[in-house]
Amino acid sequence: MPSSPVGEAGARVPESQAQIQLSFAPLVKRTAPAVVNVYAARAVPAQRSPFAGDPFFGQFFGQPRNRQPRMESSLGSGVIVDASGLVVTNNHVVADADEVKIGFADGREFKTEVLLKDDSVDLAVLKIEGEGPFPTLPIADSDRLQIGDLVLAIGNPFGIGQTVTSGIVSALARTHIGVDDFGFFIQTDAAINPGNSGGALIGMSGELVGVNTAIFSRSGGSNGVGFAIPANMVASFVRSAKAGGRFERPFVGASFVPVTADIAEAVGLDRPSGTLVRGIMPGGPAEAAGLAVGDVILAVDGLEIGGADALGYRLATAGIGKTVSLTVLRGDERRTLELPLQPAPEIPPRDTRTIDGQNPFAGATVLNLSPRVAEEFDMPLEKTGVLVAEVARGSLAQRFGLRPGDIVLAVNGEPVTTTSELEAAAIDSNRGWSFEIDRNGRRLARRVR
Repeated sequence: MPSSPVGEAGARVPESQAQIQLSFAPLVKRTAPAVVNVYAARAVPAQRSPFAGDPFFGQFFGQPRNRQPRMESSLGSGVIVDASGLVVTNNHVVADADEVKIGFADGREFKTEVLLKDDSVDLAVLKIEGEGPFPTLPIADSDRLQIGDLVLAIGNPFGIGQTVTSGIVSALARTHIGVDDFGFFIQTDAAINPGNSGGALIGMSGELVGVNTAIFSRSGGSNGVGFAIPANMVASFVRSAKAGGRFERPFVGASFVPVTADIAEAVGLDRPSGTLVRGIMPGGPAEAAGLAVGDVILAVDGLEIGGADALGYRLATAGIGKTVSLTVLRGDERRTLELPLQPAPEIPPRDTRTIDGQNPFAGATVLNLSPRVAEEFDMPLEKTGVLVAEVARGSLAQRFGLRPGDIVLAVNGEPVTTTSELEAAAIDSNRGWSFEIDRNGRRLARRVR
């Protein structure tokens, strides 16, 4: 069967009985060797016996022996995208794993090193500890994918072994399915089941168009509604892994709201599309590009966007260091603005401190909030104050209810804006403490005597 690139205008539907009887076998034979099984294991501490250390129990029965940690394992799939042995899979397959192995369909197994993982995009890159070259799948330009294109899903469902299913692209740019922060997925009716996570969604040209990541199901099995992370996001993530850094989304320095039907009518759009600029951070890239409050961003590099999720996806796939062209509606005029893509700044510096002493913050590790820190902790970039990054187990901070992710706003009625101010306030008080924190957008007050 002649292969045609993803979404190419020359693609056509079967026109005869002979064409319907054509087989995917040559395509599977060429691509399946690059799809592997992923085995992740982690040690879980065994529960301590309730009789450990009990003198009465020990007198008659002897002290119970320490139990060895038990191993928990998870199973998924992965795709080799570089002949040196770089494997892409889902973050949720390898998260918290102490050991990750990959297995080929021919029975070979290799240990791997996790080079990069990120739960915000639910992707991870592994490096095979073995000599290559390894079979690979080239990464397609997923922007060329069209609804109705034929696709194959290859993975290891339910751990039964490598399995191939076929279907079509059911929808593009699906959002709000609760898998990652970017909410921009390929939907397919190719059967995807538990164990397929991290496997390949392949176009008819034999290229990787997406990484299978989730299903919509009430029973736990495939109902013909599966989702894959687009290949362009995968390519951007792999570039970050090869560069040896972490995956960073570009910092815009602006906040956005959806374009509702009422807003669309008010600004002269025939339908809701794009995203409305609600606020501009002084000195940020958005201000430098000339964006203004009230602008509606309609497209990035000529590709229409349906909202802030799509904008974030387009900027992330372009990558830091690039410059993108924004199509902006301002009043009755459409204009093009150039936005440089930069990492989030760390202003003010994080100034990490661990509070000690006898106070409600003792045992808490705190940081100054900046756009960069806010991004790392998956928080709104405009947040300011002192972030609680960690709370030691059994510490006073834990006893008095502090949690990682809390933002300390004030102590004893005085605003706290830096870690040094918090440390000074914690040491200084001899008459008890009252403090205010921001927890997931809620302002909470505490009083400690």
